[in-house]
Amino acid sequence: MAFENSPFRQGAQPQGYAAPQVEVDQGLRSFMLGVYNNMVVGLGISGLVALAINMAAVASYQGSKPLLTPFGQFLYTSPFKWVLMFAPLAFIFVFSFRMDKMSASSARTMFWAFAAVMGASMSTLMLVFTGASVVRVFFITSATFAGISLYGYTTKRSLSGMGSFLMMGLIGIIIASVVNLFLASSALQFAISVLGVLIFAGLTAYDTQKLKEMYLYSGADSEGAAKMSVNGALTLYLDFINMFQFLLSLLGDRR
Repeated sequence: MAFENSPFRQGAQPQGYAAPQVEVDQGLRSFMLGVYNNMVVGLGISGLVALAINMAAVASYQGSKPLLTPFGQFLYTSPFKWVLMFAPLAFIFVFSFRMDKMSASSARTMFWAFAAVMGASMSTLMLVFTGASVVRVFFITSATFAGISLYGYTTKRSLSGMGSFLMMGLIGIIIASVVNLFLASSALQFAISVLGVLIFAGLTAYDTQKLKEMYLYSGADSEGAAKMSVNGALTLYLDFINMFQFLLSLLGDRR
């Protein structure tokens, strides 16, 4: 056929091809670094807020029972506890409906505010699990997340087929968690935690690859890329937080 001897067929590249490819690679690395930087800042904010609130809310521990300060009683025993529980979900809805209209700086500020609210909500974990086990599981989650996200970034295998399967699994564990609120089954909770770790591990790899592909094919300008970076940081942040909570349920030492 006429194109059998084409330089493209033989592996040659047209003059000037390499330089744009280098620019794309550098742009992708810069984009992903921005995603991870925003995510790490968000996790730092959540951790500091959770620690600060716990210190202000708990006067001491009597055995395994926390003795709450008036501030702690307001947070955890008054009707405000429902606000603390559902506030992160409200932020997610705001992100979903307002992201397109926000500037990159506004989206970043909103993400950090969300991380602070999530930290306040997660401060309750320190009432249930020992501080040492929370720190230990955090580092386990960090190492696991880093390895899986690196796989999602470097693999040549398409993970797109995993998306619908993982979302079905996520819906399943949400339904099972609601059911277990009434059953209070430790066996079912164990199964939910194991499946939750596996599902969010898969989502970490899938979302990382998806972010990489979104950058390569979006053609967004610097402002658009910055907004994608914040949105990507939010996605990976949620994968990390959920994996951490399920691992904590499995490996954490309860008070």
